[in-house]
Amino acid sequence: MLTIWGRENSNNVRKVLWCAAELELSYTHINAGGAFGKVNEELYRSLNPNGLVPLLQDDDFVLWESNTIVRYLAAKFGSEPFYPQDLQARASAEKWMDWTTSTIVASFSIVFWGLVRTKPELRDMAKIEAAIATLEKHFDVVEATLGSQPYLSGEAFGFGDITLGSFAYAWFSMPIERRPRPNMERWYQRLTERPAYQRAVMSELT
Repeated sequence: MLTIWGRENSNNVRKVLWCAAELELSYTHINAGGAFGKVNEELYRSLNPNGLVPLLQDDDFVLWESNTIVRYLAAKFGSEPFYPQDLQARASAEKWMDWTTSTIVASFSIVFWGLVRTKPELRDMAKIEAAIATLEKHFDVVEATLGSQPYLSGEAFGFGDITLGSFAYAWFSMPIERRPRPNMERWYQRLTERPAYQRAVMSELT
């Protein structure tokens, strides 16, 4: 029995829900975090002392950290080409998960919180615009990569696309000016055509 804890409007929870949908897994979903609370209750803290979402329970096994949960689900339930058996192909896909977390998330959070979760009169537009400029620089790397392959995972969609793909929805939905990026835009369009992405990721930004 799989149980996924976390509110559906969290980018990190979306990763896990999307992965589970791609793998057509049956699971129980418990909204937690934000307006749903629960994360500071004794039960939840006994499972995840960090008090963050998402959280996965696989029978008696408990796991937190969104990228790690995606890796776990992909390894346990996935197959080619979603989860490559070749070590180098798998590592080449997997690096994009860590790259997104280490390189994209900090600036993305400034933009997202500033434009989606902050009242217009309270926004620090200079800080937001600087973060957008930083993201644009980093997305040059994505654009170049997607010029030679259709997915970050390689020739086929795979688990390596999930982390950045979860953030891509907000990036392309927020009311900002973006540099034209035909390769990244084609990649994003392919994601939006996936039923699992539509169901797990493309919900209202709040």
